[in-house]
Amino acid sequence: MENFYLILVIVLFALAISDLIVGVSNDAVNFLNSAVGSKAAPKWVIFLMASLGVLIGATFSSGMMEVARKGIFHPDMFVFSEIMIIFLAVMITDVILLDMFNTFGMPTSTTVSIVFELLGAAVAVSIVKIKTAGGSVVMELSQYINSSKALAIITGILLSVFIAFTVGAIVQYLTRLVFTFKYRGPMKYFGSVFGGLAITAITYFIVIKGMKGSTFASIELANGETVQDWVKHHTGLMLLYSFGFWVVLIQLLRWIFNIKILKVVVLAGTFALAMAFAGNDLVNFIGVPLAGYNSFQAWVADGASNPDTFSMAMLAGKVGTPTYMLLIAGLVMIVTLIMSKKAKSVIATSLDLSRQNEGDERFGSSFAARVIVRGTTKFNKRLNSILPSAVTEGVGTRFQPHTYVAEDDQDPPSFDKVRASVNLVVASILIAIGTSLKLPLSTTYVTFMVAMGTSLSDRAWDRESAVYRISGVFAVIGGWFLTALIAFTVSGLVALLIALSGKFMVFVFVVVAVAMVIRTHTMMKKREKKIAAEDEDIEEADAHEQILEKSSKQVVKAIVASSQVLALGIQGFIKEDRNALKKVQEISDTFSKKAKRNRDRVYSTVTKLTDGTLETSHFYVQVMEHKREMAHALHFMLAPVIFHVENNHKPFTDEQVKELKEMTSQIDTFFNYVLHAVKAENFDELEQLIAKRDQLLTYLSKMEKSQIKRIKNKLVNTRNSQLFFKVISEIEHLLLHTVNLVKAHRDFIKYTRDTK
Repeated sequence: MENFYLILVIVLFALAISDLIVGVSNDAVNFLNSAVGSKAAPKWVIFLMASLGVLIGATFSSGMMEVARKGIFHPDMFVFSEIMIIFLAVMITDVILLDMFNTFGMPTSTTVSIVFELLGAAVAVSIVKIKTAGGSVVMELSQYINSSKALAIITGILLSVFIAFTVGAIVQYLTRLVFTFKYRGPMKYFGSVFGGLAITAITYFIVIKGMKGSTFASIELANGETVQDWVKHHTGLMLLYSFGFWVVLIQLLRWIFNIKILKVVVLAGTFALAMAFAGNDLVNFIGVPLAGYNSFQAWVADGASNPDTFSMAMLAGKVGTPTYMLLIAGLVMIVTLIMSKKAKSVIATSLDLSRQNEGDERFGSSFAARVIVRGTTKFNKRLNSILPSAVTEGVGTRFQPHTYVAEDDQDPPSFDKVRASVNLVVASILIAIGTSLKLPLSTTYVTFMVAMGTSLSDRAWDRESAVYRISGVFAVIGGWFLTALIAFTVSGLVALLIALSGKFMVFVFVVVAVAMVIRTHTMMKKREKKIAAEDEDIEEADAHEQILEKSSKQVVKAIVASSQVLALGIQGFIKEDRNALKKVQEISDTFSKKAKRNRDRVYSTVTKLTDGTLETSHFYVQVMEHKREMAHALHFMLAPVIFHVENNHKPFTDEQVKELKEMTSQIDTFFNYVLHAVKAENFDELEQLIAKRDQLLTYLSKMEKSQIKRIKNKLVNTRNSQLFFKVISEIEHLLLHTVNLVKAHRDFIKYTRDTK
């Protein structure tokens, strides 16, 4: 029996390593998005500061480990075998859940995950225990669950969302009023004071307030006083010295090495937030396995007695966490931080919602977002009508947009270093306060909502983007609530099945967890390949031949996709092959998304075509428009065809099938001719191409007349006729736009080369 539980402890630690990897992939956004988004330093410098913060912060997390042991349930009400079921269910669920969110690029909360997983598993095991003893779940469940502490944690997490957004918005608004977007001037006079205050505030909350949770707080000094007591007695002096030291150091760095003040603040903030993250969130990854290990040690020390009777009351007391374990966990986090590709996906979501400049919006609009934007716009108009014009104009000048980024920068920062500094300072202080109060606040919630608050104050959410940004925030917050629900439910079900089916069910769920992680990893790789295969965007730095090459690739892919969808779609319809039609629909949807993406980026692409004439940009816009119309024609042709087959309506007659096959053969020949002309840039054959299109249009007209005869002879019904005419109509549109696409592409090539 002892060997069995030893294996379970090993499984717990294996899951902990996996959890560290997927958890850090999710939480890296918390402390990297500000530095990465503002491009405060080269990435290796940013990662170095973050890594140091994680490593040092790991030693501050010892006090937070108590949450995993007794924060959610009363351990004295459970025996060793039950505790192990709870811990295993939590870790299995956590790995699966976090990996799923990472794969879809959605930042979620590891704190909320672990809290609700512990709650769900504890409730499930408690119910089984109460029912087995013949008790009442309603009356006795409160004896097992530490409801007051759990409620305090959940309330703290929810309040942190509102507080973080509000504080971030207010601090950023005041900061921007002082420094404006032309911050380099004011920074000459107030920069060192601003930097000194920011880093001193970080020092106070990270080092002084967070001291009592660290592993070295109880170390005794020569005078018999502990480190924590010494810091407590000399707090004021330390803050004064810290402020003076940082003001002088920052000013000297500026004078001697010309190092920008805000870069120092952002890097110090990145270090501090990474440290706060490790101090607060490390418990989410290794707290449960360490609690399981401590339980196993206590059980073995008792002589490995009956695991079904050995009480876990020892977990209610204070149990120290070895520093070397915290450091090992910190090192795993650092390696993951540097290597994880999923972390980049999660960071991209946060930056898309907070960037200052225009660009593709990741999220669509929602009804709630539209209502909020409409209401806010009306309120703003009323407020401006009430306030004196001098006040509104004065404030407006402080928020006048300005950038120090060169116009030819291909990858500009998402926002400036002033906002990055506020993001980091406010978030690290709020998280450190929570850590000092031993409340496992969600670092994801805090940092994300601070970033949203600062972007709102910076007027990054203007009328062109606000509805999409707010919809994105709602989507992320909705995912957070979904996290809680899924974590509670899945963890409870896993614990219930293990408790009822036997402990060997643990290994079944471990296999399931591993399989799901592998599956999501495969999904991620497929997505990367898909993104790599997408059309390349035209960049300002591209030479003329590069521009032409990229444009030609877009046109060729449009023609190939059109040919495939039409031929395979008609073939699948004739054979009534639902699986084939689904595959065709995937090709059509992919083509449609690419066409929309290219058309939506027309504005940014045209601004990059600085060397070309107006005609160059004009014909590029036409290429994108015709490509989009081709995608529309295919979609509107394919949708009713699939609907017809899905609902098992009568197939076409033999005569109709014969006509469709002949039409498909002719169109296939036409598309091959088009493809050859585009690839070879042989536009002298355009007249022959138009003649072939006209022949096809004549044949389609003939098909329509044949259908009318069938209608008069009552050989077909209404549904048959509607579908037949719809297919013919959309194919006509497709052919017209295909030729227009080739014409526009020809003219784009001509005028682009004329500007060489």
